[in-house]
Amino acid sequence: MATTTIPVPQPSVDSPTSGGRLYWAVADMVTMTKRNLIAYTRVPDAIFFSSVQPIMFVLLFRYVFGGAIPTPGYHYVQFLMPGIFVQTVAFGSIGTSIGLAEDLQKGLIERFRALPMSRWAVLAGRTTADLCRNLFVMALMTAVGYAVGYRIGSNVGEYLAGILLLLLFAYALSWGFAFVGLSAPNSETAQLMSFPVLFPLTFASSAFVPLQTMPGWLQGFAQHQPVSIVVNAARDLMSGVAKPDLVFPPFTSVASTGRMSSTVFWAVVWSLGILAVLAPVSVRRYRRRAL
Repeated sequence: MATTTIPVPQPSVDSPTSGGRLYWAVADMVTMTKRNLIAYTRVPDAIFFSSVQPIMFVLLFRYVFGGAIPTPGYHYVQFLMPGIFVQTVAFGSIGTSIGLAEDLQKGLIERFRALPMSRWAVLAGRTTADLCRNLFVMALMTAVGYAVGYRIGSNVGEYLAGILLLLLFAYALSWGFAFVGLSAPNSETAQLMSFPVLFPLTFASSAFVPLQTMPGWLQGFAQHQPVSIVVNAARDLMSGVAKPDLVFPPFTSVASTGRMSSTVFWAVVWSLGILAVLAPVSVRRYRRRAL
């Protein structure tokens, strides 16, 4: 009796065996990023209102408080806008916690868990989509800054380097707020948990006023916390600020010599350090929530 041979399917070039886990993890991340970006286009109100808040801060500090804040040597708007940029991307990163909390509340995380996909791709897709949103908001805020009198104080290359620095800082913060979103029972609680963390870091910093105007007991904290360091670096690159009375040593600027300033160096160190610590913690938290 003749026997029938059943052909064994061979792995294709696109299979995980031949393509490798890294390829599929990156593909999953890209898919999740597209999914979140499409969700943004379907809820334009969220992007609109997230853009209105920083514009209101610009108008408030530029025309209401600006005349009462001394910045010797140049106009207050040149001091203000880099701080507004940092505040904008920092508060924008809270969207990561809100979005993940909503996915958990709706049961989407359980659906993702049932799919053959990388575990960290869900978080990486969310943070990357929020990075794209922050890039759009930064472009909008640049236009708003020009409308209220802000001008690039260095050159276009250094200004773009400042943008990249802010996006790196925002991306690192997004991973931290991913942990908050995975720890909150719902999106409302995630938002309430995020603001007490970010609010003191943003306003007890050099974003809106020179540090010398603060009480002595507060200056030590404000000088060395990450938001102030990133603000000083952004101010150095974007506005060409190299005044030692506005940037505390040892973070004084040497950008005017064409070399990377110490402010930029420490801002990059802080951003990469935050990312290196918080990304693994958030992935571990996601795995526990997905069990």
